Amino acid sequence: MKRKILSGIAGGADLARLTPDEMKQLAAEIRETIITTVSRTGGHLASSLGVVELTLALHTVFPTPRDKIVWDVGHQCYAHKLLTGRQERFGTLRQYGGISGFPKRSESPHDSFGTGHSGTSISAANGMVEARDALGEDYKVIAVIGDGSMTAGEAFEGLNHAGHLGKDIVVVLNDNEMSISPNVGALSAYMNRLMTGQFSTWFRDEFEKIVGSLPKVGESAVRFAKRVEEAAKSLVIPGMLFEELGFKYVGPIPGHGIQHLIENFRNVRKLKRPILVHVVTRKGKGYAPAEKNPALFHGLGPFDIKTGKCLSKGGPPSYTAVFADALIREAVKDSRIVGITAAMLEGTGLAKFAEAFPERCYDVGIAEQHAVTFAAGLATQGIKPVVAIYSTFLQRGYDQILHDVCLQKLPVVFVLDRGGLVGDDGPTHHGLFDLSYLRHIPNLVIMAPKDENELCRMLRTALDHHGPTAIRYPRGSGAGVPIDEDPKPLPLGSWEVERRGAEMAILATGVCLAAAMEAARMLEDEHGVEVTVVNARFIKPLDESLLGRLASTMDRILTAEENVLAGGFGSSVLEFLSEHGPDGVKVERAGIPDEFVEHGSQDVLRSKYGLDAAGLYQRVLRMLGKEDGRTAGRERTRSENA
Repeated sequence: MKRKILSGIAGGADLARLTPDEMKQLAAEIRETIITTVSRTGGHLASSLGVVELTLALHTVFPTPRDKIVWDVGHQCYAHKLLTGRQERFGTLRQYGGISGFPKRSESPHDSFGTGHSGTSISAANGMVEARDALGEDYKVIAVIGDGSMTAGEAFEGLNHAGHLGKDIVVVLNDNEMSISPNVGALSAYMNRLMTGQFSTWFRDEFEKIVGSLPKVGESAVRFAKRVEEAAKSLVIPGMLFEELGFKYVGPIPGHGIQHLIENFRNVRKLKRPILVHVVTRKGKGYAPAEKNPALFHGLGPFDIKTGKCLSKGGPPSYTAVFADALIREAVKDSRIVGITAAMLEGTGLAKFAEAFPERCYDVGIAEQHAVTFAAGLATQGIKPVVAIYSTFLQRGYDQILHDVCLQKLPVVFVLDRGGLVGDDGPTHHGLFDLSYLRHIPNLVIMAPKDENELCRMLRTALDHHGPTAIRYPRGSGAGVPIDEDPKPLPLGSWEVERRGAEMAILATGVCLAAAMEAARMLEDEHGVEVTVVNARFIKPLDESLLGRLASTMDRILTAEENVLAGGFGSSVLEFLSEHGPDGVKVERAGIPDEFVEHGSQDVLRSKYGLDAAGLYQRVLRMLGKEDGRTAGRERTRSENA
């Protein structure tokens, strides 16, 4: 039995002592560790499996933390973490209190830059290069960016600046022809056209057949022709583009030959100018199910290693799936409806819409700004664009929402998936800011459904509205309620009283409503306290009539939202009551305080921030001055666990 190599690796110095065969064994051990761990914890599997050899080569030639490796997006960093002192904690990947699924500066000095959104690596690396030279220091800075992230505008801004500066920087282009969804756009086509073109493929095959059959010279002639072909590729695709931007282009290099990668990186290390190394890898390498379906294994929950099947808990369909079906139903009735996303067809549910209406679905690549303004252009001509983007990623298109859509009152529908506490992906992926960054924009209607049927009604409402709208809903399954065959639109700005009580009111948005209803039942059963619970489904405009009546009949109101408290739904209630409400109404807000939320399951995080039923129950008792020893004990336990 071979000895395990991974347990003896703590950095680049250990790697440099390994033989080629030991390097191959180490790559296999890393893949086995990643697959085993992610099968239990969930995570980004395919991307991390695809860069194992690349990661080994980088750490062999560019030892961190002296040299700085910046991982774009960062979901491919699992091998990097295993090689930099985090093997013992790797089993805690993405678990509450464990290590992050992304690079995190506070977690390790080897994580030179925290990432989570795409297209940032080259800009960050530029900054490190300038700081290095300004301080008279000597180390290498390497940005590792996928070809999917190259569709992000910031990546080209960084390339342009780096080429202009002409400083010592290395950009590694990890080309696996995949971001999350298959890559789209002219750049991707440009990089692959001659490699896969029909004529060149036919010519190459025929040439090999003819020349290879010639005695004595045939085999050597074919080898020579292949070298000429690779040289031609490096000159034309995509080397010319990067050379024009001021980079020396190296590649394309096969991405799974460790020694070949090491040799090339050692040569690159000697150069003192902008270098772009083009490495071709296979997403999901080494695990057949992930190689076959890299989009599915990009990011997933726990799964069975033998079959590759996700360990589904069953239950109601997800909000994402409900939205996809609802959009298809609406599109059948109205040919003007189109779907738009930014490299997230599967994640947003639009893959199903694309199957039904391929000519009416647009995946613009990792380009949220373009997606928003593209939708605005469509809307000016009578099309009904539905822009489906995760809440955290739509932040990247903020100026376009404000300037290109809302200023012009254009009827664009924004569908914000993963609104609220997302869970194990952590602070870069929680959708906790959308109510705040959208609420203050004029002309924009904002909605949050209590369940999947209300989501369908909100989509109908948005498509009927002659102006911009946003619908935000959580990650995960719906409530399991039946869905109307023909959902009716909601009266604009209307709330809904779900439960009546005389002592105080809870105004709950979206997923918080279910917790508020359970808290109300607990309060009545255990303390005889009866509270009003309101489904505050419109964050903007508020139901000012109902809010005014509630404030005039009770002196305590609690708002609940999965959003930061600063500028969120609770703030809008305070603003209204400060101008229009009676004096003496006490308002408290349950939400996320002024901090970034770490990774952890949704249930754990909701408990930590008092947004589950138990937390709201305790909050109401405190507001009413009815807290008893049992409740105080629960609160102390919750605080200690947090």
